[in-house]
Amino acid sequence: MTAETQNLSFSVQGMTCGGCAKAVTKVIQKSDPEARVTVDLDKGRVDVQTIADSRVLAESITQAGYEAAAL
Repeated sequence: MTAETQNLSFSVQGMTCGGCAKAVTKVIQKSDPEARVTVDLDKGRVDVQTIADSRVLAESITQAGYEAAAL
């Protein structure tokens, strides 16, 4: 049985450049290598299609040095 894909959104503070976007994407894809990640630096928002739990992803982003909260 496969887990269901869900659409998640996070408010992420501290992202300022493409390197930050890549770092956040990499952290998310450690939890779910198949995740589709869209980063909007101007809005400080990350949208994810994933099978991973939102709390796990928010914690992983925070541990990477950013402030993350599920929307």
